[in-house]
Amino acid sequence: MTVRSLLCLALLLGTTHAFAEATKYPLTIHSCNREVTFKEAPKHAVSHDINMTQMMLALGLKSKMAGYSGVSGWKSVTPEMQSLLDGLPELAAKYPSVETLLNANVDFFFAGWDYGMRVGGDLTPQTLQPLGINVYELTESCAFVMKRPAATLEDTYNDLRNLGKIFDVQDRANALIADMQSQVAEIRKDLPAEKPRVFLYDSGEDRAMTSGRLGMPQALIDAAGGRNVLDDVEASWTRVNWETVVERNPQVIVIVDYSEITAEQKIEFLLKNKALQSVDAIKNQRFIVIPYVQATPGIDNVLAVETLAKGFHGE
Repeated sequence: MTVRSLLCLALLLGTTHAFAEATKYPLTIHSCNREVTFKEAPKHAVSHDINMTQMMLALGLKSKMAGYSGVSGWKSVTPEMQSLLDGLPELAAKYPSVETLLNANVDFFFAGWDYGMRVGGDLTPQTLQPLGINVYELTESCAFVMKRPAATLEDTYNDLRNLGKIFDVQDRANALIADMQSQVAEIRKDLPAEKPRVFLYDSGEDRAMTSGRLGMPQALIDAAGGRNVLDDVEASWTRVNWETVVERNPQVIVIVDYSEITAEQKIEFLLKNKALQSVDAIKNQRFIVIPYVQATPGIDNVLAVETLAKGFHGE
């Protein structure tokens, strides 16, 4: 089972696929619990975080971007992405301010709740829209502002589809979605019925940062033939006590790799955590590591599904 790099593929695609109908402006798009109207395609866009920036680049939108934010501060960039970012300024290492976006003459901000924006914070769709900056919210992150079903890969496809409409690059978006769907179907076709119990560990010592049923890891674990031990938790990215992890007794622990703390250091911490010594995954030292860009909504979700499926079920 092998998966091509969708980002490299996307940069070679062009518009050789069946033509979609061109966007007719003004265009109204649903974004979480809002409607956003675009009079024309954005010309000075900013994406926040590595996964959303990767989506923009995969859709061939680098020339429409004023920059990106929230990448270097979390050390989440991959070598492949670093070269593609050349020529684009990073406007903020972690969180941009309203002033930062205004100074860059930004007309579009692609971000999410807890991905650059915080509920009740200074940087929100409500604060930016009066300043001429339209915001499109990452679908998965809508769980922070509205009731949502469990996360699925359709959340990522929805974002690609909407970006395709907003920037009038539907052909490229549709081709990316079709390729992702095809590769996921190929990965899933021979998966066994048995689903290992899986816990995702992002970070944290006193408590664990992880994902409930509303976060993208839920979709990735499902697609790879596993069961998120927190699939009954009505939350996206959230924190839980170690006692909860012990009670759920995961057979596999998935490590999200980013930041100054390496995946190896995270594994060492878990192995030495006295509270976890009865957990099957700890006793059997069964860990799977995936980069942050694969664990969050984006085109690399396919790579995560492949890695997880191999780790859950073997080659």
